Parts: sequence; structure tokens; C-alpha cells
Amino acid sequence: MFSNKKFAGYTVVFMILGIMYMFFYSGLQNDHLNILTPYLADAYGWTNMQITNPVTVAGVVVIAFYLVIGAAFVKFGVRIIMVPSMVILGLASMGIGIAGDNYTLYAVSLFLVRLFVVPLQMGGFMLAANWFIKYRGRVLGIITAGSPLFSVVGISVLTFLATSIGITQGYLVIGVIVLVMAAMTQFLLKDTPEDAGLYPDGALEAPKSESEVAEETISVGQLLKEGRAWQLIISYGILQFIIMAMMAFMAVRYNSLTPEGHQGPPLFVQALPYLSIGAILGIPMSFVLGWIDDKLGSVKASLVLNILYLFAVIPLAIMPVGGNKALMLIWAFGVACMTGGMPTMHPCVTSYVYGRRLYQCANKWIMMIQAIPMAFSVAFMAAMNDAGLLTEAYYILIGMLVVSFVTILTMLKVPDANAADRDYALAGA
Repeated sequence: MFSNKKFAGYTVVFMILGIMYMFFYSGLQNDHLNILTPYLADAYGWTNMQITNPVTVAGVVVIAFYLVIGAAFVKFGVRIIMVPSMVILGLASMGIGIAGDNYTLYAVSLFLVRLFVVPLQMGGFMLAANWFIKYRGRVLGIITAGSPLFSVVGISVLTFLATSIGITQGYLVIGVIVLVMAAMTQFLLKDTPEDAGLYPDGALEAPKSESEVAEETISVGQLLKEGRAWQLIISYGILQFIIMAMMAFMAVRYNSLTPEGHQGPPLFVQALPYLSIGAILGIPMSFVLGWIDDKLGSVKASLVLNILYLFAVIPLAIMPVGGNKALMLIWAFGVACMTGGMPTMHPCVTSYVYGRRLYQCANKWIMMIQAIPMAFSVAFMAAMNDAGLLTEAYYILIGMLVVSFVTILTMLKVPDANAADRDYALAGA
């Protein structure tokens, strides 16, 4: 890959931008709500429902938005859609910063932020699928480290700003950075290596596995008749649901375990140092999962990811009142594995099943269907919390992980669509 200097240049730029894509996708999708919600509640007296309703509404709209963005990527190209989307995302982030007590401006801005983080994720995934086959897992393992990196840097920075000078400046800076990312994406990247006169992985010839690919599209009717599509939808739909539920309710869960009459910072604030330590420990797992994907296949790597999810969920299920340092560290490590591993493996396993040519055609429908239950993950946690059953909610999530693990097991015989261009295939594995 790096022996081809021209290809190496594009690879380095993509990995830098890719880390930034995933950093802001993870942070602006829902992680920032852990800081924004208590800040706005304290500053303006808004209820949790008022603060988070724009995200809930956007979560429903996102169901169709996945399809719209995916179809637009296929029809028009990645950057021509991704760049304007980032401009809207940057301006909307600034809108949150300058809204103050203007609820209408705040609600519209937050709605747009939740909506337009989607092209960051889908665009980054499609660029990776277009440019890499043999090294896809490892490259995705590097860029998706941006997701847990937000746990190390982003949450701590927003917490500091919220408790010192306020978070307005933070969202203004975020907006400017996203606009710079848009410009870099436009001028420094190409949609496919072929657009730059190259081939995937920096190879000297076109992929062998694509020489027999006759179709470059797949209809929703064809997709929904395939067992492999439903295996992907169910297994990764569950993993998507859980990550949304977990990340949105971290602060609520910890603060619910703060002892009555406790003096000092709430339990979630006490857990933040462990989140940073665990994230640092867990970030390399994104690359490890990518390496497993490249060497052993996406299905086996997905099984490992499913197990790693348990490190995030189980500690919160059994966490005692007042917290437990060992469980906090295990939880933080699991969160890093989950937030970094999920975006690594979702495009990997979809590319594994459908190949580079059919990736986005299949992915737009798969992600749209997965977005339906994901849209209600936060509402599920909120309902369980309101009913005084938040602990039980985590046991339900554990049960869902058992279902996803079994579903992934049934995929072990699904062939790799690009096997002829993969290292393990060439090695006879």
C-alpha cells in the first residue's frame, strides 16, 4: 500500500480526515448530550425532554435519511454530497453555541446536527470501501479510533468548558473545524482510486475478485429475499441499538447510583477519569479488530466485537451504589472497544458480504432498516428509567447481545465477496 507513493499520499490524508470524521460523528451524534443536557438544564431550567426532543425527532427522520444519503452517494458520488452536508453540520454546531436561551434556534440546530452527522459516517465508510480491499480492516481500525478518542478528549473538554466559562465557545470551535474538514475533503480526496488513476490498495491492476462481478446494483426486493442481508440487519441492528442506548444514558446511569446525601461531584464526574484511561486502553482494539478482519475474515472479527460489548454493558448492570473502581475501568475499556469497534466492523462485514461494487447499494437499505429500532433506543432507556427499571434495562441489553452473537455465528459459512484479493485467501486460509 505504501510502496505506491501516490496511493500512500491519499491514504495518509484519508486516515487523518477519517479519524476526524469518526471523532465528530461519535461526539455529535449523542455523546455530547451527556454534557449538554445537565448544562442547559442548569442554565435555563429546560427539562431533559425539552433538551433531547430534537434528537429523538431527528432519530426518526434519520431512518429515511440513511436511504436518501446512500442513494445520493451511489448516484452522484461521495464528496459532492458529503461536503455540503459537513457545511450544514458546521453551521448547525455554531447554532447550538450561539442559541443561548433561544429554544427554537437551539432545537433546529441540534436537529440538524443529529441529522448531518450521518454523511460523516456513511461517507467515511464508503470511501474506505472504495479505496481498500486487502487493507480495509486495518485502515478502518485506524480511522474509527476517532470514536473512543472523543471519550478521552471531547467529553473532558466539554466538561471543563461547561464548568468554567460555558460551552458556547466549544461549539463555535467545533463548527469551524467541521468547515475546515469539508474544504480538505473537497480538495484533497477522490471518491475512488480509479478517479486518481490508481487501483484499490495501491495495486498495479484491477481487483481480481471484481472481474466476474456483472451487477453493480441490488434492489431492495432482491436484498430482502436474501438470508445474508437479514443476518447483517439483525446482528448489527442489535449492536447499533445497544451503542445508542449505552452512550446516551451513561451519565444518567452513574448519577442514579450516586448515594443520597453525597457531597461533592456526582458519580459520572468521578467516572470520567476512568473513561479516559479505559478509552486509551481500548483504542488499539479498533486496529486489532481490523487486523482480525483482514487476516481471519469479518465474521470472526464480528464475534470478537460482540464479546467486547459485554465489557461495556455488564459493569453498568451490576454497578453498586457509589460505584466500583474496577467495574468503572472495565466499563470504560468496553466503551472504547464498542465505540471504536462498531464503526470498524459495520462497513467491513457489509463489504465482506457484498463486495466493493455492491457495498453502498446494499448498505443504504441495511442501515435504513437498522435505523428503525435504533431510533427508539434512547426512548427505551428513558422509559425503563422512568419506570425505575434502569438496572433491568441493562440485563435486557445483555440478552440482546446473546441474540446477536448467535446470529453472527450463523454467518460463518457466508463467503467473502472479495476473497481473491484478500491476504488470508491468498495464503490458503
